[in-house]
Amino acid sequence: MERLNSHRMLVTGSASGIGRATTLRLLSEGARVVATDIAEDSLAETAELADKAGTGDRLRTTVLDVSDESAVNSVVADAVAGLGGLDALVNVAGMLRGAHTHECSLELWNRVIAVNLTGTFLVTRAALPALLEAGRGVVVNFSSTSAQFAHPFMAAYSASKGGILSFTHSIAQEYGKQSLRAVNINPGSISSGITENIFSLVPEDTDWNLFTKLTPALGEGFGSPDTVAGVVAMLVSDDGAFITGTEIRIDGGTHQ
Repeated sequence: MERLNSHRMLVTGSASGIGRATTLRLLSEGARVVATDIAEDSLAETAELADKAGTGDRLRTTVLDVSDESAVNSVVADAVAGLGGLDALVNVAGMLRGAHTHECSLELWNRVIAVNLTGTFLVTRAALPALLEAGRGVVVNFSSTSAQFAHPFMAAYSASKGGILSFTHSIAQEYGKQSLRAVNINPGSISSGITENIFSLVPEDTDWNLFTKLTPALGEGFGSPDTVAGVVAMLVSDDGAFITGTEIRIDGGTHQ
């Protein structure tokens, strides 16, 4: 299936997990992609996988810290120039750091908000003119099930993802008459760099009984990043042409 032939995409957070899977999926469907991440070595591994799949000629990778306004503006401008425009932006880049809320430092809080929420805003703001010019622009933002359901020790993360949820609704309404679509993906119980390292991201004395309800109803474990990538590919294609201002929860029935 190559429903994304000639489509020009920018994906953040492409070095691992959902971002990597999304980048490879979009390439497999014919898109041209600029992929970014702060992790240079892992981003190079994504490029190697694209080369092995025979799609590397349509991929360009760029190191980017999405919380750096100047860097974002420069990278997005270069991406738009190199692609000759932009049809879709997929904001996957994010981070999680856990703490007991009464012990959460302002530094930790600000860093999580800066990367997840402000980073999503900065990349979206820089990309909007090109997306509007395309006449079929799509923004896919990554919120989380933590924005709507209780995830203990993750106050900063949950707040940032709740902000993304609201931000996406706002731009969907603001730019809908200019044919821009904006959609949230709310993943949960998906294998990723965050979930694989969760033990090092929360307090050492974490009460894991508080996480017992965070278990998928489907299958016997967490879902693959590929299951999320497939939904993103649908949303940025013409198959998602009437979907905007909403969220799609992908969690295997964890939250029912």
